Amino acid sequence: MASTRKTVVFGFIGNMRDARGGHGPERWNAWRPTVALFQHRPELSIARFIFLYEPTDEVLAQRVMEDIREVSPDTQIEPRQVQYRNPWDFEEVYTSLYQLVRETRFDLEKEEYLVHFSTGTNTAHLCWFLLTQSRRLPAQLVSTIPPKSGENPRGYVRRIKLDYSSKYFRITEIQQSEARDDARLLKRNIETRNLRFNDLVARMARVAAVSRKPLLLEGPTGAGKSILARQLYALKKERHRLTGSFIEVNCATLNGNNAHSELFGHKKGAFTGATSARPGLLMAANGGILFLDEIGELSLDVQAMLLTALETKLFRALGDEETVESDFQLVAGTNRDLAERVRAGAFREDLYARLKLWRFKLPGLHERREDIEVNVEFELQQRQDVVRFSPDASRAFLEFALAPESTWRGSFRDLAGIIERMATLAEDGMMDEALVRAETAKLAQEWRELDHSVEDEILERYLGPERARELDRFDRVQLADVLRVCENSRMLSEAGRALFEVSRKQRSRVNDADRLRKYLAGFGLSFDQILREAASRRAAVQSFAK
Repeated sequence: MASTRKTVVFGFIGNMRDARGGHGPERWNAWRPTVALFQHRPELSIARFIFLYEPTDEVLAQRVMEDIREVSPDTQIEPRQVQYRNPWDFEEVYTSLYQLVRETRFDLEKEEYLVHFSTGTNTAHLCWFLLTQSRRLPAQLVSTIPPKSGENPRGYVRRIKLDYSSKYFRITEIQQSEARDDARLLKRNIETRNLRFNDLVARMARVAAVSRKPLLLEGPTGAGKSILARQLYALKKERHRLTGSFIEVNCATLNGNNAHSELFGHKKGAFTGATSARPGLLMAANGGILFLDEIGELSLDVQAMLLTALETKLFRALGDEETVESDFQLVAGTNRDLAERVRAGAFREDLYARLKLWRFKLPGLHERREDIEVNVEFELQQRQDVVRFSPDASRAFLEFALAPESTWRGSFRDLAGIIERMATLAEDGMMDEALVRAETAKLAQEWRELDHSVEDEILERYLGPERARELDRFDRVQLADVLRVCENSRMLSEAGRALFEVSRKQRSRVNDADRLRKYLAGFGLSFDQILREAASRRAAVQSFAK
C-alpha cells in the first residue's frame, strides 16, 4: 500500500548551479538542481519546501521560487534566510541548522522529510549528515543528478539510504563512541547515578564538540556549576578545541569601576589608584573560556558592554579609546531565574537571548538523592587520613540525608561540609552514631533558620514584625512566595500568570490579575505597594554599589 504521508524537503539554494541559463527561456534547457527536484512529479510530489538562502542570494532565490511554482504549483514554499558570516564555518552553519531543526515541529505519522543534498557548501553537507544520522532531523537525504548529453534537462533524483551503508554506519559508530568518551571526560570526578544529570552531561559534551557559543549553567548554589565549567574547559583543551586559559570570576564581587576594570581592563590613570594598565579578564581568556559565575549580579551597563564583546569580540578598556579583540567562549552560571530578572528590568533581554541558546539546568542535591551515598564515599576517599562510618552511623546518616524534610539548601557544599566536620571530629577514624546525629541535627537547624530568616524578612517588610508573627505556617510560606513573584513582575497580570500558570489552563475563563488582587487584599496589601517597595530597594542597592 502506497504511503499517504506528505513529503517535506529542506534545501539550500545552489547560488552557482541554480543560476544557470540566466533569466530568459533558455534557463529551462539548463540543469538547475533545486528546480530539477520538483520536475520529477508524480514519482516525487513535494508538499512543502523549506528553502534556505543567504540575504545576498535574494534575487536568485525569488527567481528559483517562481520557477518551482510553475513546475509544482501545489508545493508550499517556506523561504528562510540563514544568518551567518561565513558559510564555511562549521560552528556557525551547524548552530544555524540545529536551531532550525529545534524550531521545527515534526509529524512523522503525516509527513516524511527529505534533505536536498546537491546544493550548499561541503560544510552544509557535513552538518546535514550529522543532523540526520543523529536523528535530530528525522529525514533521509535526496540528491538530484545532472543528465547526460542529450537527455531530459531535469536529470535524475536519487534517495541516499545512509542507514544501510556499512561505511556510513561505521562513521556513525565512531562519532557515537567519541561522544560517549567526551561525556565521560566531562563527568570526571563527578559522582552520579542520576539519569537527568547524566543526560545533561551527554548533551553538553555534544555541544562542546561543535560550538563555541555561550553556555548558561543554571542551578542552586553548590550544584556544581563551577566544577562542570572547569571540566568543560579540560575536555575542550584535551580535544584541542581551544588554546587559551580558563578564567573564572564571581560577578557578585564586582561593582562600579571595579567590574569594568576586572572584566575589560583599564588604562593607566583611568581612575584613582590605576597606577598601571591592566588587560582585564576578557583579554586573559582569549582563545579559552571565561566563566562568569552569578552573571545575574552584573549591572546593566556592564551587561551591555559584555553583549557587545560577545557579538563583535571587540571591547574598550576603561579610560581607553582604542578597541581590543578577544576571542573567548563564555560560560555563565546563575542560581537566579534570569527570565524573572529580565521581567523585573534587572537583566538585559538581548543578553539573555544570547545566553539561553545553550542552557543547562543542573539539579541540586535534593533532586539527586541517589547520588548522596556515592558522593559521601568520594569525599572520604579524597582525604589523606582514613575515616569511616560505623554501621549504625552509616544508617543514621543515610536516614537523615534521604528524608523528605532534608532540603540540602547548600546542595553539595552542605554535603562536603558535614562530611568534613564529622571526619574531623571522629575518634580513631571512626564516625559513630552519636556524632552523626549531633552534626545532622545542627545542619537541620541551620536550614530551618535560613528558611525562616528569608520568610521573616519579606513578610516583615510588608506586614510588620507583629502581624508577620501572627501568620500560620501555611500562610507564611504561601504569602512569602507570592510576594517574591510580585517583586519580580512588572504588572499585576504578569505576576498572576506566573502564580496560576497550571490552574489557569483548567478554567474556561481566567482573570489572574483579579484573583491575585483579591488574595493580596486579604492581607491588606496591593500590587502597587509591592512594586514601589521593590523599586525603592533596588535603587538603594544600586546607590550602595556605586
